[in-house]
Amino acid sequence: MRFSRSLRFRVAVAFATVGGVISLVMAIGLYLGVRDAGERLIDETLNAEMQDYLSRRSRNPHSLPPSTVTLLGYVLPASENEPAPPDNVASLSPGWHSMKLGEIRYRIAVAVRGGNRYFLLYNETLLQEKQSSLILYLAAFVLIMTLLSGGLALWLAERVIEPVKELARRVRDVQPESHPEHLSEDFSGDEVGELAHSFEQALDRLADFIDRERAFTADVSHELRTPLAVIRGAAEVMLTDPSLPDSSRLRLERIERAAADMADLSTALLAMAREKECTQRDLVDLAQLLHSSVEEHRHLLGDRPVKVIMEIQSSPMLQADPRLLAIVVANLIRNSFTYTERGHVRIRLDDSTLVIEDTGLGIPHEALQKVFQRLYKGPQSKGAGIGLSLVKKICDRYGWKIELTSEHGQGTQTTLRFLDGNMTKL
Repeated sequence: MRFSRSLRFRVAVAFATVGGVISLVMAIGLYLGVRDAGERLIDETLNAEMQDYLSRRSRNPHSLPPSTVTLLGYVLPASENEPAPPDNVASLSPGWHSMKLGEIRYRIAVAVRGGNRYFLLYNETLLQEKQSSLILYLAAFVLIMTLLSGGLALWLAERVIEPVKELARRVRDVQPESHPEHLSEDFSGDEVGELAHSFEQALDRLADFIDRERAFTADVSHELRTPLAVIRGAAEVMLTDPSLPDSSRLRLERIERAAADMADLSTALLAMAREKECTQRDLVDLAQLLHSSVEEHRHLLGDRPVKVIMEIQSSPMLQADPRLLAIVVANLIRNSFTYTERGHVRIRLDDSTLVIEDTGLGIPHEALQKVFQRLYKGPQSKGAGIGLSLVKKICDRYGWKIELTSEHGQGTQTTLRFLDGNMTKL
């Protein structure tokens, strides 16, 4: 899934990210500014203290350097009553330095006057503690700003995308066969309005297509049924002639049967073209349908040494369109009868499963995954490649499961499993 999050969520995340980034940049800038200001203040303090001590020292050579918690002073060479600076401090050159003595970090100013070297050390512990506290405050600021940005974005996004949601509701309520009534007029000429206009055009084309499809199927239904009715009527009249030879009678019976099958097939195909809820559902005696379909297609076996074995273990009533169910059963039986040269065709029916097993030619392994594709014809196929694809569509319509297993040259087994909700036992 390319877009796994809602538009509102993505807007909120974008706002929260922007707010977080901006507040983070501001926090970093503020921290650097405060730190730089603190260091400048310390340097100015050290410089003022150094000038003050040098002035006192010039008036009183015995004046002691400062010694407080924050500020320490040293002089080299040191007198007897003056402390000597640490070695690493004594080696510093004149100027500004930063150094850590033990656990304490100092800012150090070194000056040379009258052959003496003067050292002033400023304890930065208090400044570091304040900087640590500032970091915590700034982190809390960034977090709060990010959360506020996300929360505000969620509130705003609900109103920003309201036109999109309204358009989605309007499009969802439009029936496929109806034309939308001025869908784009309720939206401005911005991106949402352009989207509404595109939806309106697409729905108009879809409704026009459905109108043409309905007109076409109605015309085809009428134009097919009329000649088929004429063919069936003529065949029935001719079959009443007692002087008709047996060979001609068999051919007329096949013509009449084919015309009846064609009428049922056209009706079923038209039903398949409609919405699912329009599919007819009657109680069909599946065992009786199997017997009649076997007798109807027995002529396909001819004189071949093939035994038809019927194992009817149950006689369930199936809720389905009788014509569509007849198409499924007829296709499976016809395939077994057509491609079985010798051996047997076993038809087994229980409460929820129909199994048709034969000892026919079988299906190659590479073709087994393609047999339900429309217009696919195997190397030994004698049909148009429509039968099994139509069977699969009908099974999908009703939620039935069809499985086909086969070995080339060793026969085929087709298993059709019906939903429990479709079955009624007698």
